[in-house]
Amino acid sequence: MTLRPPTTRVLAPDQGLIILNCSRRKLVTAAPVKALDLYQGGCVPSARVHFAADPARRARIRILSGAYGLLRPETLISTYDHRLTTRAAAARLHERTVAAQLDTELADAPSLRHVLILVEPLYLHALQRVFDHPARFGQITIIPDPRAWPDALPHLRDWGWT
Repeated sequence: MTLRPPTTRVLAPDQGLIILNCSRRKLVTAAPVKALDLYQGGCVPSARVHFAADPARRARIRILSGAYGLLRPETLISTYDHRLTTRAAAARLHERTVAAQLDTELADAPSLRHVLILVEPLYLHALQRVFDHPARFGQITIIPDPRAWPDALPHLRDWGWT
């Protein structure tokens, strides 16, 4: 679902944000690793490869974790097992963690205008703060399948991020 037509110009890194679903498949490790390296399922491996040579855009990825909220790619975390299973749990995650993280994200990137979200529908409830600022965004794209990286590529092309 796209709330506005796609752009056709190249976005600077601080103008875009990609939010990916965490995944059940994780690197098994006792030592903390970077979040972008921990998750082995969904779109995370594709995003990791796609942005491997582009640290500025790689830094614009966030991973929505059922346990931790929004994680930056470089955030160090250990293997865990926690999945959102109810709307109430997603709402609690929003209230407890994600709302403040998104407020910080908006304050830290005043030029942020485009958001690409690839999360399963239940996890969207934890991202409701994004929808509190419709006038701020030129484009909010939701792909409700955390494995649909090929569906994200046309949007990244429109942003000039491919």
